[in-house]
Amino acid sequence: MTMIFVTVFVVIAAGILSLVTYQQRLERLKKAQAAALHIAEAGANYYRWHLAHDPTDYYDGNTPTACDPTCGPYVHTYSDPNNDIVGEFILEITPPTSGSTIVTIKSTGHIPEVPGSARSIAVRYGAQSWAKFAVAVNNDVRFGEGTVINGPVHSNGGVRFDGVANNVVTSAKADYNDPDHSGGNEFGVHTHVDPTDPLPPASVPVRADVFAGGREFPVAPVDFNGITLDLAVLEDVAGLVISKSNQQGWHVQFLGNGQIQYRKVKTTTSCYSSSQFGWEGTGLITSYVGNWTTASIPSNGVIFVKDNVWVDGTINAQSVTLVAAEDPLASGDANIWINNDLTYTNYDGSDIIGLIAQNDISVGLYSEDDLRIDGALIAQKGKIGRKYYASSCSSSDYIRDTITTFGSLVSYERYGFAWDCGYHCSGYINRNLQFDNNLIYNPPPSFPTTGDFEFISWEEVLPGESY
Repeated sequence: MTMIFVTVFVVIAAGILSLVTYQQRLERLKKAQAAALHIAEAGANYYRWHLAHDPTDYYDGNTPTACDPTCGPYVHTYSDPNNDIVGEFILEITPPTSGSTIVTIKSTGHIPEVPGSARSIAVRYGAQSWAKFAVAVNNDVRFGEGTVINGPVHSNGGVRFDGVANNVVTSAKADYNDPDHSGGNEFGVHTHVDPTDPLPPASVPVRADVFAGGREFPVAPVDFNGITLDLAVLEDVAGLVISKSNQQGWHVQFLGNGQIQYRKVKTTTSCYSSSQFGWEGTGLITSYVGNWTTASIPSNGVIFVKDNVWVDGTINAQSVTLVAAEDPLASGDANIWINNDLTYTNYDGSDIIGLIAQNDISVGLYSEDDLRIDGALIAQKGKIGRKYYASSCSSSDYIRDTITTFGSLVSYERYGFAWDCGYHCSGYINRNLQFDNNLIYNPPPSFPTTGDFEFISWEEVLPGESY
């Protein structure tokens, strides 16, 4: 009986001891796995910091090598505040695909002395392009009746909005003196749609009939100065450079088959608009020099024209950036004219157009009555819009019916496709500005970005799981 009880006791004691040991190991493993997750997050945060200082280094400071499709692995030790090494993280970096700014960072943290402690996360960061706005303006701006905008709107100046904004409207100003009328300062974002907004310091009314997506002011301004630097980068990387024409500029047409054709513009027309505006270019091409030249859209999609550009046509499954910029880049004033439709074939993000002009992007007098412009447009130091054309310029063309844009408009000076003289006196009666969400992290090739890399998504990756 004694032997039996001793045996039973030993078996039970051994079981309890084994259970305690197992629990201790399990507890140690759980603590190590929790620490490994934190270390993995530290690795992802480290590489976000790295990208903020060197946005195109996907090699962790090492010699650039081919990535198929990821770069790495790159191993770093991780120390506690006392500089004692407690673990390490391993980084695998997936660079952006063509046309995208999204970087994927897989970070695996583990405690080397604890087998099975490794945990992995995949974090996606993206640098937002200038095309993150439906409209962005560096100056005071007015959106009149008949304007409908489906996308975020921002101005570094004040905003008077009398149309319908289906997304948030922001201004860098708390209040300002609206140049379109006399009186006291008005809210940074305000409306004159009846009933007109009160003046500060009154409470800001909601006005969902105008600001369906809300309004915010003041907010941080957007830096327009960096675009000049980006022009130099665009010239360096351009797959096709079209030299100065020594004429009025170049007419570039997208043919919808992966090719363009371009031709020298010899003469254009002007008209006398009024004593206030004087002679204005109408953007009408009246003669050319030479024949059309046909070329393929370059593989990197960047076309750099060192002159004024007239552009129209269509693309199909292409991503392209067209730049009009004269030397010197910091003071040149090349313009872009759009008189006829510039369109996509596909609206699923596979077609992307970017237009960047040193000065203005203008719609001319003899533009289409129902004009459509697809793409992300930047007027670096000028404006996007249509000049004032009086009835004396053309009794049938000075007023147009509808303009629709699909993409993004970034204008240094005040934007506008219509003129209000107490009545609609020139330009497009209806202005439909549609925002293309695909442009935020999938902009045109080499398109300027604004701000640091921003967080997009986080997920834990299990062993063998794709991400």
